[in-house]
Amino acid sequence: MTANKKLQATLGATCAALSLFGAAFQAQAAATIVINNINAAGVGFNDATPAVPVGGNTGVTLGEQRLIAFTHAANIWGATLTSSQPIVINAQFSALTCTATSATLGSAGATSIFRNFANAPKADTWYSYALANKLSGSYLGTLNAAQINANFNANLGQANCLAGSSFYLGLDGNHGSNIDFIATLLHEMGHGLGFQTFTNGSTGLQNGGFPSVWDHYLLGTVTGKLWKDMTTAERQASALSVDKLVWTGPLVTAAIPQVLRMGSPGLIITGSQAGVTTGLHAVGEASFGPPLSNTAVAGTLMPITTSTGTLDLACNPLSAAQALAAKGNVALISRGSCGFTIKVKNLQNAGAKAVLIADNAAGVPAGMSGTDASVTIPSVRISQADGVALLSALAKRTRNSSGVFASLAVTGSQYSGADPLGRMMMFAPNPYQGGSSVSHFDVTAVRNQLMEPSINGDLTHSVLVPLDLTFKLLQDIGW
Repeated sequence: MTANKKLQATLGATCAALSLFGAAFQAQAAATIVINNINAAGVGFNDATPAVPVGGNTGVTLGEQRLIAFTHAANIWGATLTSSQPIVINAQFSALTCTATSATLGSAGATSIFRNFANAPKADTWYSYALANKLSGSYLGTLNAAQINANFNANLGQANCLAGSSFYLGLDGNHGSNIDFIATLLHEMGHGLGFQTFTNGSTGLQNGGFPSVWDHYLLGTVTGKLWKDMTTAERQASALSVDKLVWTGPLVTAAIPQVLRMGSPGLIITGSQAGVTTGLHAVGEASFGPPLSNTAVAGTLMPITTSTGTLDLACNPLSAAQALAAKGNVALISRGSCGFTIKVKNLQNAGAKAVLIADNAAGVPAGMSGTDASVTIPSVRISQADGVALLSALAKRTRNSSGVFASLAVTGSQYSGADPLGRMMMFAPNPYQGGSSVSHFDVTAVRNQLMEPSINGDLTHSVLVPLDLTFKLLQDIGW
């Protein structure tokens, strides 16, 4: 059984074989998708808790609404894909990794992989079960065996599992501050259909010594090699290369100008007290709040500090003195201890017009995940080094003025989420994130993409251009 890929929420475990319980639901269009509900009685998709119909979902129990939502998502994929062979998914709700501020929403993957089957486009190359069936025109392995295993978090919204958030089961996308279950379903089905490599990114080892079809299109720009041609050590390093791992599939590359925003986000520092911090700085964008644009958001930069003079975490409502520094200004705080959305919401409540969050570890500033529809001010992550330098430059400030000015905007001709040559960047953080690294689009993509590693509140239910690149990547590998 192959490793599952997971979708996270921040404010994949292997599936055990289970006997079938409950009905199978079928979605049929250009491809037929069969959903096997393998939850036990009273659990998950069979939960009999009464529920009020919501957003076009007419189910009257929690389990029924979950199944209706799954069928709706399967219909979206079924209308998009073409295959003469049914796509069978074993689906269940179970306990997945959780904390009070983050949760694994779901995990999914192909149950088996195949190579050198009839009509295989590439020799000695692994394909996911559903894609291999499509390409071969026959049902490989055991007839009607499940090709995809999918798990969803049964504890979401409970204490110590992203408390206060829940799956929105409506079909209309009006999820508010909750998590859109349809988007989660589409994401996990995407992994099962083949949006993943079967090469171990943590070790660099190929599965059985053979590359995945994914590896024919995955390029490390440090070596200039495709993953299929790299050494084990080169693949291991490439999986940690941050912004140096790209997708070379021609269909994704051609569609980027129709989907992604042109321009890269940046922080420009000016002012009489800016000193060595003057100039352009790299930032990581937030998946929540308004996206940056060509129109700059600018203001006096003020640090929000503790009684000892260090940058505050802003995990709690600001004190009166801190609020005075934040009001009407761009606030500088530190990463750590609580979710990004919590920090930014506290600064927003204090009247800040934008927020810079200094990283608490060295490295290139990555994007910031999280979902909160009530956040209306922009925020970015900056590097730890920039945070230290800016705090030093702000040492001569008064209570509400500093002589340092910050401007957040999008500039240049590089597409957000693509490298300078216009190739889609893939998720390659350092350190490696099991279940997420390599097999997702990078979090720098704007607009946000379905197959990023964390859920974003602005996702639609489309997998197609001009809103999304997911199906183009699946077409690159053979769909």
